[in-house]
Amino acid sequence: MKPNLGKLFALSASAALLTSLAACGGDDDDDTPDTPPAAGVPAGSTLDVAILGTTDLHANVLGYDYYKLAEDKSYGLDRTATLIANARKQNANTLLFDNGDTLQGTALSDYQALVAPVQCSDMLAIYKQMKLLAYDAATLGNHEFNYGLPFLSQVTNTDLGLAGIGKGTAQSNPAGAKDCAAPGFPIVSANVISAASKQPIFKPWVVLDKTFTGTDPNGKQIDVALKVGVIGFAPPPILQWDKANLEGHVEVAGWKESAQRYVPELRAAGADLVVALAHGGIDMLTAYSPAMENGAGYLSQVPGIDALITGHQHLLFPDANAKSQFAGQPGIDLEKGLINGVPAVQAGQWGNNLGQITLKLAYDKGWQVQKDATRVQRISTRLTVQDGATPATYVEPDAAAQQLVQAEHAATIAYVKTPIGQSQFDMATYYALAGDVSALQIVNMAQIDYLADYVAKNKPTYAGLPVLSAAAPFKGGRNGPGDFTYVKQGNIAINNAADLYLYPNTLQVVRVSGDIVRQWLEKTAEQFRQIDPGQVAPQDLVDTSFPTFNFDVLYAAGNALQYEIDVTRPKGSRITKLTYQGAPLDPAAQFLVVTNNYRASGGGDFPGLAGGKGDIVLQAPDASRDVLISYIKKHPDLDLATYGLDRSWRFAQVGALAGPVVFSSVPDTQAMAAAHGVGNVSVHDATPDPVTQLSRYAVDLSR
Repeated sequence: MKPNLGKLFALSASAALLTSLAACGGDDDDDTPDTPPAAGVPAGSTLDVAILGTTDLHANVLGYDYYKLAEDKSYGLDRTATLIANARKQNANTLLFDNGDTLQGTALSDYQALVAPVQCSDMLAIYKQMKLLAYDAATLGNHEFNYGLPFLSQVTNTDLGLAGIGKGTAQSNPAGAKDCAAPGFPIVSANVISAASKQPIFKPWVVLDKTFTGTDPNGKQIDVALKVGVIGFAPPPILQWDKANLEGHVEVAGWKESAQRYVPELRAAGADLVVALAHGGIDMLTAYSPAMENGAGYLSQVPGIDALITGHQHLLFPDANAKSQFAGQPGIDLEKGLINGVPAVQAGQWGNNLGQITLKLAYDKGWQVQKDATRVQRISTRLTVQDGATPATYVEPDAAAQQLVQAEHAATIAYVKTPIGQSQFDMATYYALAGDVSALQIVNMAQIDYLADYVAKNKPTYAGLPVLSAAAPFKGGRNGPGDFTYVKQGNIAINNAADLYLYPNTLQVVRVSGDIVRQWLEKTAEQFRQIDPGQVAPQDLVDTSFPTFNFDVLYAAGNALQYEIDVTRPKGSRITKLTYQGAPLDPAAQFLVVTNNYRASGGGDFPGLAGGKGDIVLQAPDASRDVLISYIKKHPDLDLATYGLDRSWRFAQVGALAGPVVFSSVPDTQAMAAAHGVGNVSVHDATPDPVTQLSRYAVDLSR
């Protein structure tokens, strides 16, 4: 049965009348009276509190992919709302927090920030939902700064105290109003500070007065007044990622340094319980530094913090999987969700999980957390996993949360259908495993262009290093004819960019040697089976157990990188004639390779990168798909010769073959292979396979 959230939200709104902000860090003018903590509570009384947390929502108000123009039931705050309602039913006392990266990340957020800027009098779609859900507090992530400080000031209705920064722009706030629509809950951030005043631009902390239901020593229910302190943190590298928006305006203090300053203030203000909203990941293998990106775990070393909500990594914690990224990190209990004994949770991304930390407090001259009774869990929107042809199932979305943002949703769909450029040729991955780069070259060119611009503006010391880019055919036909990239000649709309770049990766850059470049290519060449030239029977070219998203095509500007793949050789020795700028590639030379966060962090177990041991020199704040969209906007008329024919790799010529080498692709498309410079493909069996619905093609390795 679908939960009636409308009724629940009404009750939550009524309960909110019992809640007030007892204190706000840095605000000496707050005239809200303090409530004596736990007045009249008998010693031995207990109280259970469930701390609920979302993180990295990235403006996913609905389970909808605006690039594919299709519903996706696995995420969306409308579905998280159902999880929140269920948690509130199961727990008498709850708190609901958001951990940042809330405002940016979908076409809807771009639409509200850049295309049709939300007006001062209006509220962002994500904030409308969060207000409906009665969030208690939130913090800032790195992406809150992507649209600039005036935008952030406006949509949060916060005077940042920065010279020349008002609420919004002349377009979004033409009257220069001092008050704009507010999200309805406090936003705290302790470590983003004014470069001039050295004070936080948001309240560093807040104390919430909550009325909860506890139990006295005799088992009788009692009303308890609990002061809940909330403090927030953003990742210090925002100064690099959003330099254009932040330079000269703000600075970012360290994780522990800020906590050590403000947590004692929270306790002095009477906080019985302190929750840290830390928009950073967990990385206890890297020695602490104030500027580190993923320093959230180190907050567990600061006395006075009772619970940690982490994020930024888009990962899940706790995670008892032995292959978890957090496995082997000192001080971490993967099963119980503890970091140095402090309960911590990380709830994935886009609302696909809800984090929950359940604390038991006991009263004896003050409330004390009973650590042995602490429980940390993640609650997924997914109910059942896919079983063969039976798809996975997910919780139903909440109707009220869904309906609230329908106008913004419809406007965004209209927006993504608008063209960003045009192509004079079809872009497809039908023959990407035979050498067609029509859908890959544009991605590689966009990534190289992005890095060139970044290096010129931020890292001129890297200007002398040669640059390569990696792009893979994410859609390679594994699930039939519809599982290929295909962007038809003509107008390119924003949603087509998702067909060219399927996954929501972010751009990253690694520094590798020429030897690692060769090993990288050897890894990608595992896409193919070893071919026996003397075999008469047809041989399958492609190893379908090797995912095509690991078939990286490396490319250099001007097609300066060239290599061949000899599929008659065993794995690990297939790359031949590897050259850069016409000369054999020097194994000792250093290269920058533009890739994505998945590959750079070890995804696919590539040499030099496996286990997250790669030398990552740039972790860009931008999504790879957005990099592509921006590039197409800069180069809106794409012709085949410039953007689709630069093949960096070919199969090594084998000589005479006793039998055909075959692979599968979409029926009746072989003309596209020839048009895209792949002339050694012919039809082997045009009849579509009854299961895959794909035809069989032959590749002539003697040509």
